[in-house]
Amino acid sequence: MEHWEKAIESFRLDFDVDIYIIGSNAYLLSTEFSTLLSGRYVEIRMLPLSFKEFLTFYDFDEAITMEDKFQKYLLFGGMPILREYHFNEARSNHALEDIYSTVVLRDILQRNNQADQNTLQKIMLFLCSNIGSITSPNNIGNVLSNEGEFQNNHGKNIAGKIVEKYISMLLGYRDADRGHILENIVFLELIRRDYRVSIGKIGDTKIDFIAEKPTGKQFIQVTESMASPESREREFRPLQLIPDNYEKIVLSMDRSYINSYEGIKSINLIDWLLA
Repeated sequence: MEHWEKAIESFRLDFDVDIYIIGSNAYLLSTEFSTLLSGRYVEIRMLPLSFKEFLTFYDFDEAITMEDKFQKYLLFGGMPILREYHFNEARSNHALEDIYSTVVLRDILQRNNQADQNTLQKIMLFLCSNIGSITSPNNIGNVLSNEGEFQNNHGKNIAGKIVEKYISMLLGYRDADRGHILENIVFLELIRRDYRVSIGKIGDTKIDFIAEKPTGKQFIQVTESMASPESREREFRPLQLIPDNYEKIVLSMDRSYINSYEGIKSINLIDWLLA
């Protein structure tokens, strides 16, 4: 419905009411009424269930360990609607596909009339398979063009600016790789704890998360295991290169590893989520 935001503004002026506007795409909603309602609304961000909420939201048998509960959280995620399917994987995946179709097909394509569904799908799949990696619209356009995946109707490669336009239409998407899911869980938990989150780069190494508040910051690496010397080198090295005294943490699924190394804390991810 065009100009719905004008109706909302008239309701606000004519009636003594609180008005709640809901939608799956906060960015698109905000662009529609930011001018008319600027300074007159507060955004309430709705996140998926945290692991702590997940534990109280579902009914578990007493024999199920905390690690097993977390494995279910990794597999099914924190969308509350999935409770209806009692951990049935096929039905849960179908529900998630429906949510994805709603976000992509209805919210993005309908609100961007010039968007091409095939192009949007290819960019989205690339982003999902490269989550956690530093990239750019130009890099994405070049990679997909070189692979022959990405040409327009005239046979020309898609430019980086077009890729950037499509990226701006997308929301997050649940990836199937365990390491990437762990990173997503940590990212959402940091947002839930009111941190401003970014990634970092020092030399040729990447820092998974820089979590900042007015009172300070944390540098965080996320990995499934630090059992091998290679993984310990990979996760510790970027944090060791940071020349300040802010808190540095490596989160992993390990429970038997050292608790601290050169001032860098090693914390079990489940314990950190429940803290």
